[in-house]
Amino acid sequence: MTAPASEVSQQTSVRQQVLVLYLASSALDARTVGWSTYDGTGATNPTTGDSDVPPYATGLDALKDGWRLFQAAQLLPPQPGHEYDVSFLKHEFLFEKLVTV
Repeated sequence: MTAPASEVSQQTSVRQQVLVLYLASSALDARTVGWSTYDGTGATNPTTGDSDVPPYATGLDALKDGWRLFQAAQLLPPQPGHEYDVSFLKHEFLFEKLVTV
């Protein structure tokens, strides 16, 4: 027997999963050099440094697996004289998946 639609909608909800990939360049097919994941479903509790292997080799691979790109880093040229300074990872891409729980 199937539950009425009103009962089903009360039992399920949509949660967001977020994937942050830092790529070697501004191209989505560049290799992943850093990453973070966040799970709004509460099903997993990922933490920084919990894997030596990125979840996706490139941003394009994440797109192919159903992740939706919603933000890419602004491309800013380095200040003159600071071209070789070490700083934050600047090629940040934010992806999301909406998951029904």
